[in-house]
Amino acid sequence: MQITKLQSNKFKTNLVALFITVPLTKENCTKNALLTSVLRRGTNNLKTQEEIAKRLEELYGAGFNCGVDKLGNYHVLKFYLETLENTYTLNNENLLQEGVNLLLDIVFNPLVENNGFNKLYVDQEKLNLQRLIESRKDNKALYAKERCLENMFADESYSLYKYGSVEDLANINEINLYAYYKELLKDCKIDLYITGNNIDNIKVPEILSKNLPQIPNVHIAPSKPNVVNEIQDVTQGKLIIGLDVDDKNKTAVSMYNTILGGGANSKLFQNVREKASLAYSAGSSYIRRKNVILIQTGIEIENYDKALKIVEEQLEDMKNGKISDGEFNSAKQLIVSSIELIEESKEDMITFYFDQNLFEEHLNVTEYKEMIKKVTKDDVIKVAQKVKEDTIYFLTNDSAK
Repeated sequence: MQITKLQSNKFKTNLVALFITVPLTKENCTKNALLTSVLRRGTNNLKTQEEIAKRLEELYGAGFNCGVDKLGNYHVLKFYLETLENTYTLNNENLLQEGVNLLLDIVFNPLVENNGFNKLYVDQEKLNLQRLIESRKDNKALYAKERCLENMFADESYSLYKYGSVEDLANINEINLYAYYKELLKDCKIDLYITGNNIDNIKVPEILSKNLPQIPNVHIAPSKPNVVNEIQDVTQGKLIIGLDVDDKNKTAVSMYNTILGGGANSKLFQNVREKASLAYSAGSSYIRRKNVILIQTGIEIENYDKALKIVEEQLEDMKNGKISDGEFNSAKQLIVSSIELIEESKEDMITFYFDQNLFEEHLNVTEYKEMIKKVTKDDVIKVAQKVKEDTIYFLTNDSAK
């Protein structure tokens, strides 16, 4: 287990986060998603959610949460427990130590019966996860974004939905899920992050884990973009364009993305939404660990061709160096301001440093900010000249051409 302590006296609460990281695979994706929900249901010491909730109340109303996420080709099981900072307790209780103990109890001391998890808990959480997976289409904007990525990375594990599939869920039971859990702990990477004041004396039992092998990116952008139309009963079209970025200067790519679609002063917002009035929403996001950018627009279905044309004009303009000083400076200030906010949130601090450690970059917040400040307009233009359209995804209805 790698333990990282982030000392800070800014907050009235402490946050403990434990991450279990494994390669993202189809065989285990659904199991990982189900596992977090089952673990939160009970431990050998606290056998029900009611007992866990009571224990959290005893810790001055501590909060617990968990879930799964994708980071590059990794699947991360995340567990969080937040407690009141020790100096605010009535009787000098060490709430942070108690919080660490409880979090480790939930993750590493699950309720086990007859060499398996509690059957009722597994069956109930399977049903909850099935409903979550099936509700995926309810948020059309998020669904379209994820479907574009799935098509971009069709031959990679990154195409997998982070919650898995209903088909795989059907084959999981309390016995094989527990067997998988035991194997998982043998091969996973475990990281524990502790934020707060006076954290040096916190004791953590040593838990052995192996380091994950590096998983290479094998995605190669096609010479022509893959065009995907998906038909659903929608009144608003979702045009998502996946851009493959063949440039390793990620701070310059961040700047490129922000100028392109990172805010109200971006090219997409100004030209697609404001000037042409073709989109209800228009922006872009940078998926740093896959080095891709997603352009996201919500448009009237009949405006598909016009919207696509204007979006592609913005890409071409940036390749040709058509970036104003106002666009460049505004983007840089936006990124710098967002970096400065990282240390104002315990969870953001943990997320930042976990990401840095997982991918072996080891930058602190100040160093990252200084790197952004050094990016030049020429750096951004170089990125723009290496950007290629990979996938054009359109969520539409039967009325579309």
